[in-house]
Amino acid sequence: MSVDLFAGVPVGDFQEAVEWYSALLGGPPAFFPNDVEAVWEIAPHRYLYVEHAPTKAGYAMHTLFVDDFDERIAAISGRGITPAKEETYDNGVRKTTYADPDGNEIGFGGGPAPS
Repeated sequence: MSVDLFAGVPVGDFQEAVEWYSALLGGPPAFFPNDVEAVWEIAPHRYLYVEHAPTKAGYAMHTLFVDDFDERIAAISGRGITPAKEETYDNGVRKTTYADPDGNEIGFGGGPAPS
């Protein structure tokens, strides 16, 4: 079964969000479908988008599991974004969560820390 994903994040300040998510994700949006949306392709057929929707802003919670967890978290830190929360679960899985300017949460999860 093939799965495509379009995960949305409502934001209050569109331009601020585009800048913040460009830093978080390591590059500019893949495309702008209209004046109030920006879309990043995070993997083939899997997209994260922001949409100017001030009354809904701050309630998104998304987690992306990645196989390059340590490198990705280091790269995000290098771009000046600080985690809101870092967790390690009993099974060794780690999760680092970032909060955008509206309070939306974008987390990155990965396997156990290298031994």
